[in-house]
Amino acid sequence: MDEWSSGEIYESYVGRWSRLVAKEFVAWLDQPEALTWLDVGCGTGALTSTILSTASPAAVLGVDRSAGFVDYARKTVQDERARFEVRSAEELTDESFDVVVSGLVLNFLPDRVEALRKLRSIGKTVAVYVWDYADGMQLMKYFWDVVGDLRPADRDQDEGLRFPFCSAEGLEGLFTEAGFADVTTRAIDVPTVFASFDDYWKPFLGGQGVAPAYLRTLDESAQAAVRDVLRDRLPTEADGSIDLTARVWAARAVS
Repeated sequence: MDEWSSGEIYESYVGRWSRLVAKEFVAWLDQPEALTWLDVGCGTGALTSTILSTASPAAVLGVDRSAGFVDYARKTVQDERARFEVRSAEELTDESFDVVVSGLVLNFLPDRVEALRKLRSIGKTVAVYVWDYADGMQLMKYFWDVVGDLRPADRDQDEGLRFPFCSAEGLEGLFTEAGFADVTTRAIDVPTVFASFDDYWKPFLGGQGVAPAYLRTLDESAQAAVRDVLRDRLPTEADGSIDLTARVWAARAVS
């Protein structure tokens, strides 16, 4: 149950926070200048644009299965070194790259180990990151904890339960099974500060992503119940702002 079509709506949901993660992620990779990069599951271009602005690449190819996301990336990433294609992770060619990266995508691939094997075959350095759904991605965890309390039958929709491998140990295990050696992992934490409850809640109404798509399946009264409990439960400051954090787990290895 997920939907990925509108780049604008996705940006307001998690794209804006992914951009903060991307900056630290690319700095951690610490790659030389003038390399060729492949961004698998480039989405709205958060990671691609960070590579362009901070890593001095020779060229970056971003691919994503969502035509809407690719269209958004093409409109917002204005750099002659970048190109974008509508293509899924399962449809990659045998073109080789110096660095292959993938942000917030691995958990949505049906065969993660095989996908990593493909990335290993075409990239000299391979690195990914995924949200820490079970604990550190607070804006989603609060939502799913409320859903689990109000609608126990829907608890299995929780991304923390669906993607238990999204941890340092889980990523290292997948990379090792895919044939990588000397896998390095780390957590990246970024602030996610919402100006108000509406700033937090409205992106969930857009249907882009797993939690918003789930919310859309509920009737109006059920949505209101989730909203009201969330409003009471979120740590809200005196000025109405909500100060949360988001964590990803990242992994990298050399082929």
